[in-house]
Amino acid sequence: MSEPVPPDRRVAIVTLGCARNDVDSEELAGRLAADGWELVADGTPADAVVVNTCGFVAAAKKDSIDTLLAAADTGAKVIAVGCLAERYGAQLADSLPEVDAVLGFDAYPDLSARLDDVIAGRAVRPHTPRDRRTLLPIAPAQRTGTDVGIPGHAGGPRVMRRRLEGGPVAPLKIASGCDRRCSFCAIPSFRGSFVSRRPADVLTEARWLAEGGVRELVLVSENSTSYGKDLGDVRLLETLLPELAAIPGIVRVRLSYLQPAELRPSLVEVLAGTPGVAPYFDLSFQHASGPVLRRMRRFGSTERFLTLLDTIRALDPQAGARSNVIVGFPGETSADVAELERFLVAARLDAVGVFGYSDEDGTEAAQLPGKMRQDTVDRRVERMSRLLEELMAQRAVERVDSVVDVLVEEVTGDIAEGRAAHQGPEVDGATTVRGPGLHVGDLVRASVVSTEGVDLVADLVAVIDAAPARPR
Repeated sequence: MSEPVPPDRRVAIVTLGCARNDVDSEELAGRLAADGWELVADGTPADAVVVNTCGFVAAAKKDSIDTLLAAADTGAKVIAVGCLAERYGAQLADSLPEVDAVLGFDAYPDLSARLDDVIAGRAVRPHTPRDRRTLLPIAPAQRTGTDVGIPGHAGGPRVMRRRLEGGPVAPLKIASGCDRRCSFCAIPSFRGSFVSRRPADVLTEARWLAEGGVRELVLVSENSTSYGKDLGDVRLLETLLPELAAIPGIVRVRLSYLQPAELRPSLVEVLAGTPGVAPYFDLSFQHASGPVLRRMRRFGSTERFLTLLDTIRALDPQAGARSNVIVGFPGETSADVAELERFLVAARLDAVGVFGYSDEDGTEAAQLPGKMRQDTVDRRVERMSRLLEELMAQRAVERVDSVVDVLVEEVTGDIAEGRAAHQGPEVDGATTVRGPGLHVGDLVRASVVSTEGVDLVADLVAVIDAAPARPR
């Protein structure tokens, strides 16, 4: 722990990007609070603003830079952390003199001291980027016990985390990094090789979240299907999921970020058949044309992916399935686009995100021939988006007259808003439940009567598990 900071030292944390970044920010919040900093909301006067940036794609980078500049306009000292800072370091510092410090992941344990330096006017050397895959052994089994800093993995018997937002749903990191070598993705280079958190640490943090009123755990990582391979048991997730679902107060466990090529039959069975575990399959397909997938350095095809979905729905016909796809990849032909459309029509996915390809620094795909003009990529994105809007709405209509279990997240009078098991946070739509006397955190059963695009409208049938009364 750093030296105590002076009294009334105030810091705001702004988080961009994915749920993994949300966990990292809450770990930073826990560290800063333990060192005596007062955490304040974004927009509140503060001595320092820590911006946890995203560096995934061009749009995310721009959003991060705009947020850093907006924070500087407040007059507070601005510290950039997160993926953009880790990935570009001194280059980012040189291009944004408005930012007072650019810190990488290795600075997280000493963040309090670095913030104190910035406020005192002492120079803080910007982070020097490096390929974080080189920091850990190649063999996964040799990665345990290393002293490499990994955001979101602090804890053990003591949880180093402080929630920045309330509500009955919270992300829980089970692993970090990725060993896959997808040609379009730079994430492994700045997030590092794959490392699982130990089950005991995950369970400790899950119990802490439940004690704080969390009802749904959303398990996040860069690649959840690899969980346990570095701990000597590739099927460790199949035992961890039921243990998490059995924690008092937890009514739903949701697993995110699954690689189709690594999805074992035993894991499919646990996800589709374990009480308290959402039958929810967040599958990273990216494309369906074999030639495009090979250039992406991925595996699969339309037939293989449809067979996987058939297997899932044979176990649970109402299971949720979502994915993301990339269009405009170098060398993608009109026939490849048609094959992707054929797959999407047959797949009946609940939600699909569409990305237009763009070069990412340091990736293999950035050097591939067959690049398309930006207007061609944009047209393909628009074409795919129109198709998917229709397909997702049709899939929602298929759920009319079905019964869904909804976790209530907002209540206004006799109208509750929440998500059914097939709807992940923020990205997959929501369900409106009509019925009296509901409270945030209730798990309710409802009958679907209509749809609004991808969203469902349902009538209350019964309260399955009422939210525990919170102390006044």
